[in-house]
Amino acid sequence: MDSLITTDWLSQHLNDPDLVLLDCSVNQQPKDGGGFHNVSGHAEYDKGHIPSAGFADLKDGELCDANSPIEFAVPTPEQFCAAMGALGIGDNSKVVLYDTSYSAWAARVWWMLRWVGFDRAALLDGGLKAWNDEGRPLSSEPANRSAQQLTPVPRPQLIADRDEVLASIDDNSVNLIDTLPEAMYRGEHTIYARPGHIPAASNTCGLDMLDESGRYRPDDELQTMLKGDRNARCITYCGGGILASLNAFTMTRLGFTDVAVYTASLQEWAADPGLPLVVETTQNT
Repeated sequence: MDSLITTDWLSQHLNDPDLVLLDCSVNQQPKDGGGFHNVSGHAEYDKGHIPSAGFADLKDGELCDANSPIEFAVPTPEQFCAAMGALGIGDNSKVVLYDTSYSAWAARVWWMLRWVGFDRAALLDGGLKAWNDEGRPLSSEPANRSAQQLTPVPRPQLIADRDEVLASIDDNSVNLIDTLPEAMYRGEHTIYARPGHIPAASNTCGLDMLDESGRYRPDDELQTMLKGDRNARCITYCGGGILASLNAFTMTRLGFTDVAVYTASLQEWAADPGLPLVVETTQNT
C-alpha cells in the first residue's frame, strides 16, 4: 500500500479485514476578537463518514497529552499506541487516514504512527471532500472493531523539541522550515503570542502542497517546491505541529530521509520572549 491512496483504491479495499479507516477531523471555528479555536470533528463524523471509518479524536481524545499547556502535545509512545490499539489498530493492520480539511490533521496522525514505529499507514488523497465529490456512500454507523495490540518501537528523532530547534539556528547542516502562509512567516500578522518566524527558517507553506481540489500536487511539481539535500536533517514547524506534519509527510514520500516535526511549534516558541523571532517588515523581535 502506498502512503497516499486514491478514493478508487479505498473503495475497492474498504472490506479488507486488516484495513482500519480513521476520520481524523478537527474543525476550526472563529473566535470573537479574531483568530480561531479548534473543535473536535466528532459531531460531523456522527452525521456521516466513509463507511467502516472510526474516529481518531486529536482534540478531545487520548491521542494528545491533555495535561500539557500546548494544544495537541504528543503523549508518550505507550499512551499513543494504547489509544490507537483501542481504535482497532494492531501491529499487522493497514491504516488509512482522512479528514475534512486539507489532510493536515490526518498527516499529524500519520506522523505520530510513524513516530511510534508503524509504517503501514496512508492518507486518502483529497480526504472526505474527494469522496463526497464523487458521490460515494456515507454512513452514520460507528465503527465496531475489537481492540488490538500496537507495540511501540519509538523513533524519537522524528519529533524535535525547543532545544534542538534553538541549536539549529546556527547549524548550517539543519534545514528549518516554516510551513505557515507567507504573510505569517513574514510577521505581517499572527494568531500566536508574537509575530514572525524562527531565525534561519525558510518558508514552504503546507497548503501549497495541494491543488485547488485539495489533492496533492503531482510528485514532479512537489519535487521542484521542496529543494535541498534529501539526506540533511530537516525540521518543520507551524503553529501547533499540524500543517508541519503535512510538509513532513510530503517530504518523506519524496525521499527526504531525516525529517522531524517541531510539534510544539509557535505555540511554545512565540510564548517565550527569550526565544528569537524575525519580523521581516520591521526588525528582529
